[in-house]
Amino acid sequence: MAKAEEKTNVMRTLDRLGASYIAHRYGDGTAVSGLEVATTLGKDPAQVFKTLVTVAHSKKNYVFVVPVTGELDLKKAAAAVGEKSVEMIPQKALLPLTGYVHGGCSPVGMKKQFQTVVDSSVESQPIILVSAGKIGAQIELSPEELRKAVPFTVAPLTRTDG
Repeated sequence: MAKAEEKTNVMRTLDRLGASYIAHRYGDGTAVSGLEVATTLGKDPAQVFKTLVTVAHSKKNYVFVVPVTGELDLKKAAAAVGEKSVEMIPQKALLPLTGYVHGGCSPVGMKKQFQTVVDSSVESQPIILVSAGKIGAQIELSPEELRKAVPFTVAPLTRTDG
């Protein structure tokens, strides 16, 4: 049998919780856009989600998971967590806060569990992909399997034109 690929902390967490997932590897370890990830893996971009970390006026951190085809609407995000406003954390703060680098941030296995909200488009997706915790790795799983590792709520989070 071939040598098993190195598991990420995300994969180990899902294994420990008995969650079913498929691991995908791509690229050369350099960060690429979510749309490029979808194309590389042959997946519908609406199924590939990115993980964004914010800080509110109250200084609390929140995690938002949105499709790579959309952009986080900060007003909708703030409303979803009952805050007056939220803003993206500085990129340099991501690793110390979550344990993940930009381009490899996953909602699973952060240093601390933050309140997490997933965009409502997830409700129409039987399968989604999120980062496996490092650049060049994604996990594919159902929203129900993701919920085993990350308690989350669902709300409309992306900008709509018009």
